[in-house]
Amino acid sequence: MRHKENSQTLLQVRDLSVSFTTDEGEVEALDHVSFDVAQGEILGLVGESGCGKSVSAFSVMRLLPRPMGRITNGQILLESQDLLTLTTEEMRKVRGNEIGMIFQEPMNALNPVKKIGDQIAEVFLLHQDVSPRQASDLAVGMLAEVGIPDPANRALEYPHQLSGGMRQRVVIAMALACKPKLIIADEPTTALDVTVQAQILDLLQNLQRKNGSSVLLITHDLGVIAENCDQVCVMYAGRIVERASTQALFENPIHAYTRGLLASIPRMDGVPKNKLTTIPGIVPALSQLVQGCRFAQRSGRPHPASTLQCRPPFKEVTSGHWVEACPVCTKI
Repeated sequence: MRHKENSQTLLQVRDLSVSFTTDEGEVEALDHVSFDVAQGEILGLVGESGCGKSVSAFSVMRLLPRPMGRITNGQILLESQDLLTLTTEEMRKVRGNEIGMIFQEPMNALNPVKKIGDQIAEVFLLHQDVSPRQASDLAVGMLAEVGIPDPANRALEYPHQLSGGMRQRVVIAMALACKPKLIIADEPTTALDVTVQAQILDLLQNLQRKNGSSVLLITHDLGVIAENCDQVCVMYAGRIVERASTQALFENPIHAYTRGLLASIPRMDGVPKNKLTTIPGIVPALSQLVQGCRFAQRSGRPHPASTLQCRPPFKEVTSGHWVEACPVCTKI
């Protein structure tokens, strides 16, 4: 584990709430979410699709779709500076320079009509005092750093000429070009085959160590969490229901949702040709969320009315291990 008890906090998210205006009215996508990312640490956000992981990332970058999405409460502190107080122009200087983001689908993140080298060079031109020629040379250097062969010629190609794994390496090169303090990786291995996934995650981890950056890694894959993260937050229906070191979470999962996620992982020592364990039902729609325990309707256990009406407290059960303490869904 790379996490150290004395590590300084780089990013602090405090009581973050986000709402979206929909055809069904105002709905809440994040409900008072709080987490920290220490310097040099990899923090994982894990949960099913629709739990609020990507909304958390886009909130930190202040890239929520406007005017539908808006932050209604909270603070996002990068080295004690509240990003929510910055002007649009000031935030542009933070993106790419102090915070880099690796988007989920590289084909959508890259401009299809611009050459790869020009897109990376643009990052240097925006954030560093360099000439176009220097920016072009730096772009080629970044392609080499992320393991793309023949980088000078690849820089002259367009996104559609590269494989999915190569495009993801380009997106990583863009995110890390200015050696940001924080890297947000939003499911960086989506739609890649297993071998390429491992290569991309190894690359990201090696570059993170080399540059001393912190990483906020968003994924639905607990195997990725186990291999790469120091700390982990489990998200469900817009809330963090459990937060701990990766080792503590895997050794002693407390919330029923966390236990369900872990139970759904295929095991090498499991019974052959047996059905995989699943969590019944799906994540509720934003318009159907209750104020109390949101996992109640999928837990398969009867909940008293009080647990559905009032939000369970967030308790520290052991040092550094926090859980949303629904009396039915937690084993404290």
